[in-house]
Amino acid sequence: MNTDNVKKYAPKARVAFIAAVTRQAARVGLTSSGIAPMEIKGDLAVINDRAFPRAIANARNALVQLVERNGFAHAMEQAAYSWFNRLCAIRFMELKGYLDHGRHVLSAADGSAATPQILEDCLDIDLPGLDKQLITELKLDGNKDEELYRELLLAQCHALHQAMPFLFEAVDDATELLLPDNLTKTDSLIRELVSAIPEEDWANIEIIGWLYQFYISEKKDQVIGKVVKSEDIPAATQLFTPNWIVKYMVQNSLGAQWLTTYPDSPLKAQMQYYVEPAEQTDEVNAQLAAIAPSSLNPEELTLIVPASGSGHILVEAYDLFKAIYLERGYRLRDIPQLILEKNLFGLDIDGRAAQMAGFALMMKGRDDDRRLFERGVKLNVMALLDSGDFNAEAIVNDVNLSQYGLQAGDLNELKRLFKHATTFGSLIQVPESLREKILRLKQLSELSSQDLFVADELKRLEPLVRQAEMLMAQYDAVVANPPYMGSKAYCAELKQFVNDAYGEAKADLYGAFTLRNIQLAKEDGHVGMITIPNWMFLSSFEQMREALFRSAPISSLVHNGRGVWGSDFGSCSYVLRNAAPRDYSGRFLRLFDKQGSVSDNNELERRFHTNPRFSTSNADFQKVPGGPIAYWISAAMRHIFEVGVPLGEIANAAVGLQTGENDRFLRRWHEVSQVRIGYSCEDRSEAQDSGKKWFPSNKGGDFRRWYGNQEYVVNWEADGREVREFGTED
Repeated sequence: MNTDNVKKYAPKARVAFIAAVTRQAARVGLTSSGIAPMEIKGDLAVINDRAFPRAIANARNALVQLVERNGFAHAMEQAAYSWFNRLCAIRFMELKGYLDHGRHVLSAADGSAATPQILEDCLDIDLPGLDKQLITELKLDGNKDEELYRELLLAQCHALHQAMPFLFEAVDDATELLLPDNLTKTDSLIRELVSAIPEEDWANIEIIGWLYQFYISEKKDQVIGKVVKSEDIPAATQLFTPNWIVKYMVQNSLGAQWLTTYPDSPLKAQMQYYVEPAEQTDEVNAQLAAIAPSSLNPEELTLIVPASGSGHILVEAYDLFKAIYLERGYRLRDIPQLILEKNLFGLDIDGRAAQMAGFALMMKGRDDDRRLFERGVKLNVMALLDSGDFNAEAIVNDVNLSQYGLQAGDLNELKRLFKHATTFGSLIQVPESLREKILRLKQLSELSSQDLFVADELKRLEPLVRQAEMLMAQYDAVVANPPYMGSKAYCAELKQFVNDAYGEAKADLYGAFTLRNIQLAKEDGHVGMITIPNWMFLSSFEQMREALFRSAPISSLVHNGRGVWGSDFGSCSYVLRNAAPRDYSGRFLRLFDKQGSVSDNNELERRFHTNPRFSTSNADFQKVPGGPIAYWISAAMRHIFEVGVPLGEIANAAVGLQTGENDRFLRRWHEVSQVRIGYSCEDRSEAQDSGKKWFPSNKGGDFRRWYGNQEYVVNWEADGREVREFGTED
């Protein structure tokens, strides 16, 4: 899709939304300078001598807690992001015709940035909880469009809560107080959203991912290159993956999993980015057959995106799961709920991104099932939560844990595990001691309590147990565009954690995710990833490469070069096959001709289909010292490394001749008399006996493909007397 309009709009929208919610926070007594007290007087809540309905008290108290916990600036940023997400979601749904009442909520009936249709037709609107009498009074007044529209918009959000509680919170949540004002004005945030992005740009759900990427782009620029604080990791590490690469990763992980068991499946013809596996030896084929499942049940196939971002990979996986179900004869209207509840899983440390991922999946499902919003679908996509607010002692003191087979230590262990969940993310590994207790902890989290304080803690326990369940499970396919962040940018807690748990790949966060994703995959499961390519060659990733060869050899790899994310750095996308033998042969594609050249995504995609494939055994990479992923070199070259003697065993490598002053001691060959140049002397002794002054010197120079740069001669008369004595004169 054309992203120009989104790229222009989203960064400006972030600034505008943060400013708007900050103004609303000041209205109820919360600023960066402090929090004003609230006094309840009868039916009123008084803040800074301003009276509000007492009904705002709970939401205001929740907002105060949010600010105290996260800091004012961070709380405002999160609230702004939530309203941005909600309004973008409503815009997408109104243009798709997914709202039950059939009216546009943000725009006129024709989709333009005029008076919203819902405001014009408010007397005919029926939404759960909407006070029809109040709406009628406000409409008849004629001068209260702002208040009227606010009631309608909040009612729409409440109506969507049942289908999408992860995005549209319950009634009277804290962020409602921060809904920006002046929404009916011609320069409002809503009018800008409608007018800045043309209707045709909303046709594809992919717009959600681009909105996410560009919304945080300015913050990314602010934090990149520094030690990154926990709350800034999403902005520092997020990159939206082009669609063709997502298709490659999904089709060669989940799709390959299906074709491994059903090689004659018609699914192959639908997968344009599927890479045919390399030929294997009989021994490798026998080993693969021993671990490959003999049959697959679509309802039991699973795929997780452990850094799910805005859901692009999940959306593509939905389409492939849909094709699998249709191949097996399922009814189309039954498929969406099955996929969303049984097949797809996603985790992220950014709550706002998880909101958009969940929304994108619901929209995919709604395309295929018009009644999906009524079915109470429970998605397996969530933002990881820190456990700092969880008070285990409250439950210990109120509940008899022994009847659940639990001890206080089990709750405390769970709390310790997720202390830094929003920093460590899916890298967290659930210890065996806790795995054994998860089902019991889940039963405990479902307990109800008359004590409101205990009930709140049980509610906080539920997502901690749920994220532990997802992190301890194994999946048929694990697909990720993981966070990229070099170790120099790690905060202290992350540095210690990665060094301890993922020492073989500690040089970059994506390396740690590579090893973690292998752990998340079932035996013979597939791991699809896109990363920067330095792991393929650098010595700092040598242990990581060895870990891959040992546990999950490369099935295919696309060496993209530069251009996927612009000209800044290169990328490679690849698929690993868990538990495959070390001798497993992979397919390799090189999409660039010259190192460092930059191509646009359309050209890279074209080359994917046309460039030749290399086939190399993973074991062969280790024939070259350091095990670089040198897929292009010949078998003869690898043989040289196997049988040849390293130069270091014969002689010490050292820097060649350095004159100290080239202008004095070097000349081009045509600048001196030819009779004084010794061209054919074989050693120093012969050169000294020749009486010549100038001798050939290879200094380097411009690129030559085969031979050249024979340009200079050096003054080496009398065995280099002048060069040797240079710098020693008094």
